[in-house]
Amino acid sequence: MLKIDGHTHTELCPHGSHESTRAMVERAIELGFDEYWITEHAPMPKDFVQRFAGPADDWQTEGLSWEQVDDYLNLAEQLQSEYADQIKISIGFEIEYLAGFEETTRAFLDQYGKNTQHNILSVHYLQDDQGKFWGIDYSADELQAGFANELKTPQLLYQRYLKTVLASASCDLGSFGPDRLGHLSLIKKYQDYFGLPEAFDRSCQQLIDEIMTTASQRQLSLDFNSAGLYKKYCNDFYPGSQIVLAALKAGVPLIFGSDAHGIDQVGRGWHAMKNFLKVLDTLKR
Repeated sequence: MLKIDGHTHTELCPHGSHESTRAMVERAIELGFDEYWITEHAPMPKDFVQRFAGPADDWQTEGLSWEQVDDYLNLAEQLQSEYADQIKISIGFEIEYLAGFEETTRAFLDQYGKNTQHNILSVHYLQDDQGKFWGIDYSADELQAGFANELKTPQLLYQRYLKTVLASASCDLGSFGPDRLGHLSLIKKYQDYFGLPEAFDRSCQQLIDEIMTTASQRQLSLDFNSAGLYKKYCNDFYPGSQIVLAALKAGVPLIFGSDAHGIDQVGRGWHAMKNFLKVLDTLKR
């Protein structure tokens, strides 16, 4: 089993620590990783603000600015070359799935995808019934403002999220489209704040199974993401055991990712996540 940290960010991330990406790579080498995948947040569509209802600081700090894209690729390619004899570095973007902005996303990937090896497709924003977008992981207050009624019936919120994930998994984003779905179950980031149910209900499970079938058919992997374990109100990994079991049943690969935004986060949770899969494998036999 290759030791891969498949989801990491850089000093250019506007909501990160701004710590040295070089030092993050060296931390991965110190921890004995075979591969290190740099996947910075792509820029938000320029007209996204017109359909966004949350606080401005959310979307403004979500991803790189358009002016930073070349700087990011130059940084990542320099490190990829410099450390080639110590660790295999792959370069990509964490792409935002936004319904109605698929053409913008496809155009971005058509332009920059040739410089990438692995891209992640994530859902950080959901639409309300009026079609306005709200962030689901920026703050508990924003989630409450956008989806107060559904938080009273959380399985409906889960369904809204999973339907969006299914749409993302089904979306054709061109030749350089993402090969991995990012941190499924991110909708549970504030589960301990709102007292959300840990288990998805039957309707949600059906959506999860559809997502896994689609992922399998399209040869997508899942981000096996440890970041949620260290979030104040989540305290669980993404995508959680229920989705992991569905992925394993469907034959969808899991790629470990620390989602590191700083040096000390690189590789965080690797042993716990690896051993969790070992236990599941033992129980299957």
